[in-house]
Amino acid sequence: MSKTIQMPALSPTMEEGTLAKWLVKEGDTVSSGDLLAEIETDKATMEFEAVDEGVIARILVAQGTEGVKVGTVIAMIAEEGEDVATVAAGGGKADAAPAPKADAVPAKDEAAAAPKADAAPAARAEAAAAKPAIASDGRVKASPLARRLAEAKGVDLSAVAGSGPNGRIVKSDLDGAKEGVVAPAAKAAAPAAAPAAAPKPAAAAPSGSAQDFGIPHEVVKLSGMRKTIARRLTESKQQVPHIYLTVDIQLDRLLKLRGELNAGLASRKVKLSVNDLLIKALGVALIQVPECNVQFAGDQMLQFKRADISVAVSIPGGLITPIVTGADAKGVAAISNEMKDLADRAKAGKLQPSEYQGGTASLSNMGMFGIKQFEAVINPPQAMIMAIGAGEKRPFVVDDSLQIATVMSATGSFDHRAIDGADGARLMKIFRELVENPIGMLA
Repeated sequence: MSKTIQMPALSPTMEEGTLAKWLVKEGDTVSSGDLLAEIETDKATMEFEAVDEGVIARILVAQGTEGVKVGTVIAMIAEEGEDVATVAAGGGKADAAPAPKADAVPAKDEAAAAPKADAAPAARAEAAAAKPAIASDGRVKASPLARRLAEAKGVDLSAVAGSGPNGRIVKSDLDGAKEGVVAPAAKAAAPAAAPAAAPKPAAAAPSGSAQDFGIPHEVVKLSGMRKTIARRLTESKQQVPHIYLTVDIQLDRLLKLRGELNAGLASRKVKLSVNDLLIKALGVALIQVPECNVQFAGDQMLQFKRADISVAVSIPGGLITPIVTGADAKGVAAISNEMKDLADRAKAGKLQPSEYQGGTASLSNMGMFGIKQFEAVINPPQAMIMAIGAGEKRPFVVDDSLQIATVMSATGSFDHRAIDGADGARLMKIFRELVENPIGMLA
């Protein structure tokens, strides 16, 4: 009996994903454990293995398809003795309907790949038949600039097809129109005026946006990662009351110790970064101030016995936070090796969900960009994040005398529902002491 291959749930929270690449083709024989496809979630790309053996009779979802719901049938397998052609012919009758196939040409390349409008009678007919978008109050949707131009030219907006978001009329739709003459929309055949079966267009840009004034621009489709970042950080700023506490920290002793440790670790090919030592310091500080190693959970509080530090890593298209588990108890060499491995696999999109989901607190370091000080947004459901600025030479009081020292600013962002200001201040104080006297965190 033929079997279906369904879109897998590669993490507990996954609802949909992108079928990035098929690693098999129709007619291939597969066994349990063979790699079938690469699946992209909002944070990583993971390989999907076969559970059953047989012949790939039909692929129902093309590679590159986005938004494939978990459980959607993506392929059919013919078992031994079955006629592959028969299984393939009946593949479309699976219980779960396949997701729509991905466009063969990316949206931003459609204009280049499509025939020119002058050579496409269907496009011209569609443009002529296009109608303007009408608001709920009966007014034609148009930008303020387009309305002024239409009034000056004597153009009837009700007869103009809009090429803006949701059919909104913009300046370019009126270019070339003579007084009393309606210019056909230059982009009437674009996705904004496509048939109802096309993907839902983006929401209209705010009135007065750059696009209304004809400024050259490109519409960039949001990736799954960017959508997740936008949603989670918006929720964080709207729902989590942030409190920010900043301390200046002298780095000279830590930099000296780092140099000595690197000299001793050279034979093991380990090279510590300042960030590795800061991860360790934050882990130790959280254990010493357990009131900050917490998570707000409605009518209760979760207090953690281990410090798992999520470390912000910039990757193409967004940000991911791989986790150094038990940073408080690990040696700095182990933290360094683990962080290098996590960062490399994060940039390659090869992290497993368990390696970036969770964590008890976060650390974000922008010092390498020369940023002096910033306030990071808490990563829910965590209750704090440490923002690290650049170490720089500054006038600094050392032993009651003004000297030049290497100083950095660190800012803790705390969820005020879970962490009181005094407890946050204690954490910042201990973090500073550990960094300024780093031998203490290595004991």
